[in-house]
Amino acid sequence: MMTRTALAATSALTVLAAGGAANAQTTAAPAAPTQTTADPACASLLNLRLPHARIDAAVAMKAGDRQPIEAFGVPALPTTTPYCRVSLTLTPAEGSEIHSEVWLPAAGTWNGKFAAMGNAGFGGSLGPPRLSMRPAVARGYAVAATDMGHTEPGADGKDASWALNQPERIIDFGHRANHVTAVAAKAVIAAYYGLAPRRSYFQGCSDGGREALMAAQRYPNDFDGVVAGAPGAAWTHLMTSFAWSWKVAHQNPASQLKAANLTRIQAAALEACDTLDDVKDGVIEDPRLCRFDPAALLCDRDAAEGCLNTEQLAAVQGLYSGPRRGLTGHVLYPGFAPGGEAQRSGWDLWITGDAAQHPDFARSFFANFVFNDADWTLDQFDFDQNFDTVRERMAGITDSDNPDMSAFRASGGKLLMYHGWNDAALPAEGTIQYFENVRETMGADEVDQFARLFMVPAMGHCFGGPGPNAFDSLAVLDAWVESGSAPDRIVASKYANDLAPLLNMPTGPALSTRPLCAYPAVARWKGDGSTNDEANFVCIVPPKADI
Repeated sequence: MMTRTALAATSALTVLAAGGAANAQTTAAPAAPTQTTADPACASLLNLRLPHARIDAAVAMKAGDRQPIEAFGVPALPTTTPYCRVSLTLTPAEGSEIHSEVWLPAAGTWNGKFAAMGNAGFGGSLGPPRLSMRPAVARGYAVAATDMGHTEPGADGKDASWALNQPERIIDFGHRANHVTAVAAKAVIAAYYGLAPRRSYFQGCSDGGREALMAAQRYPNDFDGVVAGAPGAAWTHLMTSFAWSWKVAHQNPASQLKAANLTRIQAAALEACDTLDDVKDGVIEDPRLCRFDPAALLCDRDAAEGCLNTEQLAAVQGLYSGPRRGLTGHVLYPGFAPGGEAQRSGWDLWITGDAAQHPDFARSFFANFVFNDADWTLDQFDFDQNFDTVRERMAGITDSDNPDMSAFRASGGKLLMYHGWNDAALPAEGTIQYFENVRETMGADEVDQFARLFMVPAMGHCFGGPGPNAFDSLAVLDAWVESGSAPDRIVASKYANDLAPLLNMPTGPALSTRPLCAYPAVARWKGDGSTNDEANFVCIVPPKADI
């Protein structure tokens, strides 16, 4: 699940966005199933009977056919390989109506494997996962995805009004929709090919990353491996972080940060910390080593354009430090890393802009998931009292931050996690915090047998950024599961168009490459050779005292 460009303002929603709709699911009689005669095996799936499921359509897609995306303004995209597109409605409980799709590559091109794709934000559309389904089906995977149990026309992504007094829909969003979709998809795959999938994977980023961890924790036998990118695992903590963004950067008009402020802050952070890795490239390799102090930008000390007034400085410091209780100062979730404040799809899009996403997501979540009050507003949120209420009511359904992954480990599952340091949607240190909790709970040596985390320098929300950020996480996971050899180094590439690999389009030559190192290691230049070539870097573990 991934932000996309032209898509810039809309793009970042591809992974975190895609929200719920106010309209209830229809209870009218279903339309006649859609079928095709181009692929008899595909058409025959209309006769398949599954528990609590209905096959709504089975359509043979030919190479060159246009595949509607129906999200974020992305036009219909051409199909590059023939496949059978199956649409299902799943009803595992009264009040639950889940729409899912399974795409089946032609029998001669199927690789024998199944890959489920995560959704984005509050779900509500199949558009975001379709963007990930396209390249996977072209490579021979049978793929599937779900709208998470509710429909949102237009796939705006920030509206969770569908959840108001709808406990079954919340359960579907929390965990059930992906599970029942996986079960149904495997049955559809077996019916079409006459064989069950040999391997099953789940891939997602942002909320899709939360979904990946949820699948591994709650349904450990569903998948042989999962990719959890930029996971919103501690969902209730994350939504509290979003409310904090509003409090520190919007509640007081004097604290609002403009484009000139963000440009000045980022420039100062890079000036202070870019070369800590001995390479000046506009990238802070590990922001935890950065000792940048934004107080140096106070206007009475620095009158340059973009200097900060007292209220703006407090906002920046609050965003770096993260949400906290007012009475005790106890930190509830990590803050954001320095170095990507003015980046495309950065702070302006998510945190500080007039149309920033964080406040909208937070208000809709608390109003509809937690307090069941459509008129609830963010100024009612009390960080001392309401946080515990939020956790009590929702964490058991929405949060996938359980550090005990022993059942998934026992099933033979593999966990591949990644997060971009310049992510302005979800704080990167939240993922490190979760991974460290898993290591503490299960033991670092045990975790090394089945899990890896890769931090991506300067990458934004799920993709993009000034440094190398493109890599094939599904291929890395697949190779790990098949070979049993865990990845400790992944080569990331920088292309002229960061969107090209995501949209399964020609990328052109890589402008630069850099190794991503398995946490806690980081990449360091050898001191010789081009800094645009990953071969000239080694992975080292920095001393803990430096962090």
